[in-house]
Amino acid sequence: MAYLTIRDLSLGYENQAILTNLDFTVDKGDYLCVVGENGSGKSTLMKTLLGLTPPIKGQIQWGDGLKINEIGYLPQQTIVQKDFPASVWEVVISGCQGRMGLSPFYKKEEKLTAERNLERMGITHLRNSSYRNLSGGQQQRVLLARALCATTKVLLLDEPVSGLDPKVTAEMYALIKQLNDEGITIIMISHDIEAAVRYATHILHIGGKVFFGTKEEYKKSDLGKFFLAQEGGGF
Repeated sequence: MAYLTIRDLSLGYENQAILTNLDFTVDKGDYLCVVGENGSGKSTLMKTLLGLTPPIKGQIQWGDGLKINEIGYLPQQTIVQKDFPASVWEVVISGCQGRMGLSPFYKKEEKLTAERNLERMGITHLRNSSYRNLSGGQQQRVLLARALCATTKVLLLDEPVSGLDPKVTAEMYALIKQLNDEGITIIMISHDIEAAVRYATHILHIGGKVFFGTKEEYKKSDLGKFFLAQEGGGF
């Protein structure tokens, strides 16, 4: 059964649709990149999938026993978030809150999960550092560790390399691909179509025209050929 099934979905704000009649599925182990022009509804789609914005119509079905609190989410960072006055440890372990129920305290299990994900992201040495004093790439690793504390199944990533320099961007893409290779399903919004067809298994292109399929199908499609030519992609 698919982790996520979308049927006839229309989304937007205050009944003003920006995207209509959307259909796609995400299976366990997929790496789906959502691409499209600015203003096409990519971030709105992400918020709708998370239940933060109600759909105008249509069906969003999480399957295979997946619960909404088992989904890890890395949002786009704002200036305020970049200046958040907390330690790296406090930010990372806060990702466990969705699994704690009514308990106000972190138990041994949550602490071990946070420790594992610090190590996984290569940031154990930053454990006691102030989040606000980190570089952009370090902050994204912290936020990815936080998202991993919420899930072993699905990560939703909204422009995770935005504002990063090319070296750090490549490192972040490699980390995300490694997580996918380890079995975590990835749904990622990206402005970088070349990177999407390099790393993803499937592409959802939204905007004036909509495409959903494998990356190989996308590269052969008129829409994919057009946008890859615009970026100079020879993939």
